[in-house]
Amino acid sequence: MLIAFSVAPSGTPRHAPSAARAADPDDGSVHDAVAAAVAVVRASGLPHRTTSMFTEIEGEWDEVFAVVKAATDAVLPFGSRVSLVLKADIRPGYTGEIDGKIERLERALEGEGDTKLSR
Repeated sequence: MLIAFSVAPSGTPRHAPSAARAADPDDGSVHDAVAAAVAVVRASGLPHRTTSMFTEIEGEWDEVFAVVKAATDAVLPFGSRVSLVLKADIRPGYTGEIDGKIERLERALEGEGDTKLSR
């Protein structure tokens, strides 16, 4: 199973950690909260990748969702509510898809040549 998720706080934190209190309240940035979530993902030991908008994680259903829950819990102190966006690719019997899908895409792009890509 491959999951792409994004988790972010909103609202005023009730009991914000010192990092959240130190942030500029007017800049709208959630990087400290996202860092807390990504730290949970990295500590999980599961294959993962973080981009500017999502974190992808690969594993079995129960282990992946346990990490998503823990990452969401890590963001809770940064706001009065949390927004979670999740997309899953459930393909039983396949592993290594976090890299495999990208590798297949790159091979397809290399094989296309300029004619199909320039349409």
